[in-house]
Amino acid sequence: MTRGRPLAPLEMTDQTRAQLEAMTRSRSLPQALAVRARIVLLAADGWPNQAIKDAVGRSAVTVGKWRQRFLQRGLHGLYDELRPGAPRTITDEQVAEVLYQTLKHKPAHATQWTVRSMGAATGLSKDAVHRIWRAFSLQPHRQKHLKLSTDPFFVDKVRDIVGLYLHPPEHAVVLCVDEKSQIQALERSQPLLPLGLGYVEGVTHDYQRHGTTTLFAALDIATGQVETLCTPRHRHQEFLRFLRQVEASVPAALDLHLIVDNYGTHKHAKIKAWLAQHPRCHIHYTPTYASWLNQVEIWFNLITRQAIRRGSFRMVKELISRIERWTQQWNDHPHPFMWTATADSILAKITRLCAAISTTGH
Repeated sequence: MTRGRPLAPLEMTDQTRAQLEAMTRSRSLPQALAVRARIVLLAADGWPNQAIKDAVGRSAVTVGKWRQRFLQRGLHGLYDELRPGAPRTITDEQVAEVLYQTLKHKPAHATQWTVRSMGAATGLSKDAVHRIWRAFSLQPHRQKHLKLSTDPFFVDKVRDIVGLYLHPPEHAVVLCVDEKSQIQALERSQPLLPLGLGYVEGVTHDYQRHGTTTLFAALDIATGQVETLCTPRHRHQEFLRFLRQVEASVPAALDLHLIVDNYGTHKHAKIKAWLAQHPRCHIHYTPTYASWLNQVEIWFNLITRQAIRRGSFRMVKELISRIERWTQQWNDHPHPFMWTATADSILAKITRLCAAISTTGH
């Protein structure tokens, strides 16, 4: 027979019960939190505190504490409250001074602050400066490269290309076309030091050059399939040869929408004449300095990192063979790149960027 005061009924929704059960099974949460969740679940099933303490291996006081905390605060009551730590040794004024110096000034004899130079300027330790920078996501040692488009038709071209990505036309194929030129066949001067336990792969910094190739690629945005061609040069003749190859690979009943950049080869008179003779091919130029709008650049980045950059090639034929094998493997299991940015969101971001630049005084 259970003695003592009657316990308040513990009720919960199905959603809360599911969350508690997930907490008891989790391998990432602290074990103490999983035990508290189990205590609450057993209490909701009508178990008395004495039986719960025997089941979970905790004291009756602990069981009663977490049962009461759940009744008062729900799931949030199972988490530990914040505990007061040691008194702060850095004042708000000192934090504000570090932020002001970081954002508004540069050191007298350097291009960017370091934790040590900022510490010397503000009288704080380098560790204190590092904690402040990390708390406010400041990274003065890093830079991001950018280039604003000077194209007078930037807005129109962005809306045109993003419209093709988000709402491709019916009975048509949209292809992102570009070339990666001057891919070097580099042979390392010494063999690689293989990857091992405790150390990374070693590679010599010097190499021998054995020629170059240019990789033309056309990415189908709907399927992720890529049509490629490797050529020794990247003149309009090679680009025209690639266009013919792409046009021949697409069923005659479908239109072709080709997204290309403003490289002079793509606007050659013979290219324009060929397009005029093939009215089903529609070309869309990206704005100047906006190659990031062309999805094939993502694919070029992948093949560079995974097949080219860390390779060692004794001749151009080996380089081309590696490119073709990697491309075949990609086409065996292709996947399209999911484009989610709207034209309005891109233009809004450019507006914010211009506003930020205008305040720098440069």
